Amino acid sequence: MTPEIRIFTNAALLAHAAAEEVVRIANEAVAARGKFTLALAGGSTPKALYSLLAGDSQLHAAMPWTKTHFFWGDERHVVPDHAESNFRMANETMLAHVPVPHEHIHRVRSEEPHAARAAEEYERTLRTVFGGEAMPRFDLILLGMGTDGHTASLFPNTSALLEKQHWVVANWVPKLNAWRVTFTAPLINNAANVLFLVAGGDKAEPLHAVLQGARQPEQYPSQLVQPTAGRLLWLVDVAAGQSVAPRP
Repeated sequence: MTPEIRIFTNAALLAHAAAEEVVRIANEAVAARGKFTLALAGGSTPKALYSLLAGDSQLHAAMPWTKTHFFWGDERHVVPDHAESNFRMANETMLAHVPVPHEHIHRVRSEEPHAARAAEEYERTLRTVFGGEAMPRFDLILLGMGTDGHTASLFPNTSALLEKQHWVVANWVPKLNAWRVTFTAPLINNAANVLFLVAGGDKAEPLHAVLQGARQPEQYPSQLVQPTAGRLLWLVDVAAGQSVAPRP
C-alpha cells in the first residue's frame, strides 16, 4: 500500500482540503450504507478542520450530520470538561454547533478512575455500534502526528504498540507520566480511509523519518499505520513536508 501525500503552502489550505475530504467520504458512505462512521483526532490541525466543518456555510450544508457517528481515536485520562480533553475540543469547536443526534456522539468515558476500565467500556461501545463485526471498519479515521512520531496515543516504546487482539487499550506513557486510551494499530488499519493531518516545521524531521526512513515503528509509531484494504492519505503543510516528496 503506497500512501498519497499532498503538500499545501499553509495550514489553512491544508485544513480546507481535509474538510473537503471528510465531506466527500461522508456522503459516499451515506449513499452506500446509510451512515458515516468517523473517528476524530486531537491537536491544533484537526481543531482547524472541525471549525471549518461547523463554521463554513458550504461545508456545513454539505455534511450529513444527522447520519454521522462520531468517535475518538484516543483520549487523555481526564474528565470530559478538562482543558486537555479531546472530546471537549471537538465539542466546543464543532459538535455543539451542528445538528448531530446526541446518541451519535460516542465519547470515551475518560472520567473513569481506571484508564483500563475506560478502554474496556469503549471497546464494548464499538462492538455495540458496529453490530458484532469481527473488527470495526471505520469509514474514516483522522490522525495527527507528534514531534516524536506518535499517532493517536501510540507513543514510542509503549506497550500499546504490541497489541494485536484488542481494539482499544489503556496505554501508560512514561514521558508524560499519564495514561491514555487509544485505538490500536490493527483497528486503525482496518479502516476504509485513514487521513493524517500534519503541520509545522517541528514535524519535518519525524515526518521524513516516518515516510522515507528505515522501518522503526517502535521509535516512530506512525509507521504502524498501513491500512490493509483501505486508503492512506497524508495532508501536510510545506513546513512539515519540506523533506518529503508529494505522491499522487
